[in-house]
Amino acid sequence: MVDGYRNQAPEKLQGKYQAMVVCCILGIGGLVSWNSMLTIADYYYQVFPAYHPSRVLPLIYQPFAVATIAILAYHESKINTRKRILIGYTLFTISTFLLIVLDLTTKGHGGIGPYIGLCTIVASFGIADATVKGGLVGDLSLMCPEIMQSLMAGSALAGGLTTALRLITKAVFEKSNGSLRKGAMIFLAISTFIELLCVILYAYIFPKLPIVKYYRSKAASEGSKTVAADLAAAGIQNQSDLTNDYSKNQRLSKKELLLQNIDHAVNLFLIYVLTLSIFPGFLYENTGQHGLGTWYALILVAVYNFWDLVGRYFPLVKWLNLENRKALTIVVLSRYFLVPAFYFTAKYGDKGWMIMLISVLGLTTGHLTVCIITIAPKGYMGPEKNALGNLLVTFILGGAFTGISLGWLWLVGKKNAL
Repeated sequence: MVDGYRNQAPEKLQGKYQAMVVCCILGIGGLVSWNSMLTIADYYYQVFPAYHPSRVLPLIYQPFAVATIAILAYHESKINTRKRILIGYTLFTISTFLLIVLDLTTKGHGGIGPYIGLCTIVASFGIADATVKGGLVGDLSLMCPEIMQSLMAGSALAGGLTTALRLITKAVFEKSNGSLRKGAMIFLAISTFIELLCVILYAYIFPKLPIVKYYRSKAASEGSKTVAADLAAAGIQNQSDLTNDYSKNQRLSKKELLLQNIDHAVNLFLIYVLTLSIFPGFLYENTGQHGLGTWYALILVAVYNFWDLVGRYFPLVKWLNLENRKALTIVVLSRYFLVPAFYFTAKYGDKGWMIMLISVLGLTTGHLTVCIITIAPKGYMGPEKNALGNLLVTFILGGAFTGISLGWLWLVGKKNAL
């Protein structure tokens, strides 16, 4: 069976579009629970008004994500990727359901006790995120760029989906008692279902697609051990004849891989430092009062998510797929002009300028992320692709953590900032 897949060109294999759809859903599942938390921040501001939930919760989330991905990236070559990803999605499912249980148990009341419980669940989200994201990016680095792009697009679609649902639920329940709470519960129930769906798709559907079996068989022939369980799940049992083509002595170490791709790693770090220093905390706490009232922050989040999604599809257009490494670095650094732009717009500008700026932020975040993630693995063998994917996710999460920490600087000089 394996030889049959080896002898076929990837573009002629069946299941490419099915794999793209599944990976899009997996991308949604990788962020839908966390995006639901961000999107219902207005509810958490009602329940915990003194605790800065849009700033504190990401600050809880990210250290656990960074620590987990650092450990997993170091040991990636010895880890069963299939088990790792399934554990991550299962943890997402359980944690999201526990948010519903916590709210029902406390009857939507605030206080330090429920807030600590909320923070604990958020910490588990961070662990699940690193477990899933690093595993998937490493796994899909073995495959064609379109499949990876679908995963990245799914991550952005999670934000767009949750924001659209939030706007709908806010409109539907706005005049009813407990409107924010009802919307939040609907969000969390939908997120729980999506996470459970991801467990089923990755466990039973994805490994059996022909194109997925082809790429994993190819990776096994190049010495990758991480795909063994997935191939076994697809009915390919004999691995002994697949792992002799690529000597361990030929593999690049993680240090060598990082040095060869240091610009990609640093660029991803810088992208997420800037993005997470603004989104979402700045949008909820630093944009002032406008005619849109409580809708304003939600609309800004919706605009960001929409353009982030659009940006992740840009690389499918050949002339928009930025591959020149120097050009990527220049664009990444030029984004930092957005910092003074956001500051002066929040202070002196109107909502039109703010919407334009948040559109640029979302568009560039999505576009640059997909460009870097899809071009970085080119030219490497299976084991290196998986290792590099995990390393790049480490820098993404590290940048996000740094950005969220720096986001507190926007509160300097504000009354009642802490």
